[in-house]
Amino acid sequence: MTTPRIELRHVSKTFSGIEHAVPALKDISFKVIPGEFVTIIGASGSGKSTLFNLCVGLLEPDEGEIIIDGERPENRTGMVGYMPQRDLLLPWRSVLDNVLIPLEIQGIPRRESRQRALEMLPHFGLETFEKEYPSALSGGMRQRAALLRTWLMGRSTLLLDEPFGALDALTRKELQNWLLRVWQEFERTVMFITHDVEEAVYLADRVLVLSARPGEIKRELKIDLPRPRRQGMIAEPEFGELVRELLAELGVDV
Repeated sequence: MTTPRIELRHVSKTFSGIEHAVPALKDISFKVIPGEFVTIIGASGSGKSTLFNLCVGLLEPDEGEIIIDGERPENRTGMVGYMPQRDLLLPWRSVLDNVLIPLEIQGIPRRESRQRALEMLPHFGLETFEKEYPSALSGGMRQRAALLRTWLMGRSTLLLDEPFGALDALTRKELQNWLLRVWQEFERTVMFITHDVEEAVYLADRVLVLSARPGEIKRELKIDLPRPRRQGMIAEPEFGELVRELLAELGVDV
């Protein structure tokens, strides 16, 4: 039996407020298998980012277990790659120096770190931007740099929290296609938060739908669309039906 990259068993989380407790997640259970692309959707406040913070060890569950690659570590920090919503590039460092940060933290010699990063720059469309500073980059290029920095952590599983949410529609579609190419080429496991139902369907092998707070898994929908994906699929009836199913789960009239 294949060992899941990430497994949650009956995980719940409540935050203590000034006047009352705020339940964020309730009885969450699911598995993500190696090489899978899972997207997560839900209304604002449904606990999507809290779920990621639990997986990466920034928070601890009140109840339940979080298992990474078959282990129940006391400290999950650094076991999976994590890219938050903002790119968090350091403005005083070049693109190359920004993406080297995880390798520096790991104590890898600079010559080796530079070589690793330079080899990956073309895959992320950054080969001519290594000396530029973040202020000179478009939004899409900044997100590519932030994702490369996460990639260079060397983890088999990546958690991406709405990385394309702030981009214009054309750039977003371009980066969706690019991310799928990189994912398929390097065979990583990806969990991806989005508010965009079309994006969720287009990228995923499987979509998890969270309910309103406290977040529970309302629906788990397998996406049986052929790969490689192409943007023209969005106009096809099969794609539209999957989108309608998910919108209905979110309470949107269709």
